[in-house]
Amino acid sequence: MQRRQFIAAASAALAMPALVRAQSMKVTLAVGGKNLLYYLPLTVAEQLGYFKEEGLDLSIVDFAGGSQALRAVVGGSADVVSGAFEHTVNMQAKGQRLRAFVLQGRAPQIVLGFNPKTLAGYKSIADLRGKKIGVTAPGSSTNIMANFVLAKAGIKPSEVSYIGVGATSGAAAAMRSGQIDAISNLDPVITLLERSGDLKIISDTRVVAEADKVFGGPMPAACLYAPQTFIDKNPQAVQAMANAIVRADKWIQIAGPADIIKVVPEGFLLGDRAVYIDAFLKSKGALSPDGMIPEKGPDTAFRALASIDAEIAKANLDLGAVYTNEFVKKANAKYAKG
Repeated sequence: MQRRQFIAAASAALAMPALVRAQSMKVTLAVGGKNLLYYLPLTVAEQLGYFKEEGLDLSIVDFAGGSQALRAVVGGSADVVSGAFEHTVNMQAKGQRLRAFVLQGRAPQIVLGFNPKTLAGYKSIADLRGKKIGVTAPGSSTNIMANFVLAKAGIKPSEVSYIGVGATSGAAAAMRSGQIDAISNLDPVITLLERSGDLKIISDTRVVAEADKVFGGPMPAACLYAPQTFIDKNPQAVQAMANAIVRADKWIQIAGPADIIKVVPEGFLLGDRAVYIDAFLKSKGALSPDGMIPEKGPDTAFRALASIDAEIAKANLDLGAVYTNEFVKKANAKYAKG
């Protein structure tokens, strides 16, 4: 009896390693503005249980903007960031080795627009000089994109006032009340303001072709990135996250508005399902179909950052070290049929 019990116990133990490994993959992920369509693949992967099915015990901490999410991982309170790709380039210039390993958005989806109430006489970008511009959070991708567009008109960051307004209904309220003269934000906030007549668009990178034109090449957007040390120590967890996001990317490409509405939390809809559906249809083309990071993406991101930051412009960076498609390729092989 003892021998049979021992064999049974040993057999059970042999069957357990995969489960034990799955249960041990605890990861904390920081994101800035989780409700945004910019991060829709993250929400889909979470809501449909993809992370759990990959064996991850994932804790998602939501911040007002990407710069705050970045600070969380740099400070050690988070392991991974769901954020803008260009942060990997920016941080390498500051001596921090961060690497993107799966893509959620192939275009920034950020829209810069002006307030028709406070800038009724708006004629060109030059009219934004000296004005108040709302961004999700100072230093976030919305701030960077605004700087980039303004720079083309000869306006320096110091010549405007940036105000953090978040990425929810508070951002729309700031625009409607006249607290800000312009806004750099994402959907569903942008579509909400556009439909109510409280926003006139200046630059729209939800359209991939326009984003490529604005930035002079493919500009990777939302991605998952982590310190190189975390990736080296936790390849299984990184692969699991890449698998889940790629699976979500593929699901979104064949999903209709009704499917999206069923998956997205009610609180993300900003009280108007029609607005969210409209926003989804406008942003869908800018979402990644397969999680692959374009090879020319790091060069585009570097040029964009260098145009507004002299320190980055003169930095000697290893752009090949800011991303890898190693995990995405394996994920695509696993979910080749969607």
